[in-house]
Amino acid sequence: MAIIITDECINCGACEPECPNTAIYEGADEWRYSDGTSLKGQVVLPNGKEIDADVVQEPISDEVYYISPDKCTECVGFHEEPQCAAVCPVDCCVPDDDHVETEDVLLGKQKFMHPEG
Repeated sequence: MAIIITDECINCGACEPECPNTAIYEGADEWRYSDGTSLKGQVVLPNGKEIDADVVQEPISDEVYYISPDKCTECVGFHEEPQCAAVCPVDCCVPDDDHVETEDVLLGKQKFMHPEG
C-alpha cells in the first residue's frame, strides 16, 4: 500500500528529503519516474504499465506535497517504517486505501527501482 499525504499537510517539507525513492514532491511540481531511481527511458513497471521514465508527469496535487503511488514502497527495503510518516509533524502521511500492495509487491518495486541495492 502506498502512503498518501492528506490535505491537512502544512507544506513544511519535512517528508520530501526522507523518501528513499524520491516519490514525494512539492505541490504543483512535476515529477519523473527517473527521479532518484535507476529507471531510464522506456520501461515496464511491475504493475504492467509501460512508461518513459524520463518524461515529465503532471503534479498529483497543486496544493500540498504529494506522493507518486507508483514510486512509493512504504520504505520497504530501506527502513522499518515509512519515513515520511515518521517525520510528519501533523500526521498527514497515511496509508492510501486506493493503492494497497503486499510487502512482497512493495519489495519488488524497491528492487525494480534500485537494482543495485
